[in-house]
Amino acid sequence: LPARAPLLTRRTQHMHMHTPSCNCLRPGLLARSSRPTASSSSNNSNIGDLVSRFNGLGLKHGLGQTRGMKVRSSVKKLCEGCKSVRRKKGRYVYIICSKNPKHKQR
Repeated sequence: LPARAPLLTRRTQHMHMHTPSCNCLRPGLLARSSRPTASSSSNNSNIGDLVSRFNGLGLKHGLGQTRGMKVRSSVKKLCEGCKSVRRKKGRYVYIICSKNPKHKQR
């Protein structure tokens, strides 16, 4: 029986599956403690520093994501407000909608 024990331990090590919750992928988790230390408070100040620098970049807050068109191989009218329009010398058919801007397609 002693000869089989090392074989069994080798097999379990070989069959180990790495998952996101696996501690072998994140060895730093075992070293950290749950109570805050001086280094963790300095990390929080570093994060605050980074956030303040990011906010100071002067990005315009009013601009959101601009709405584009759905790109499809075959366009179709989705409601009564949808109209088909030919553009680019008649090569492309676009759908524009007066009732719902999400219906724009090309």
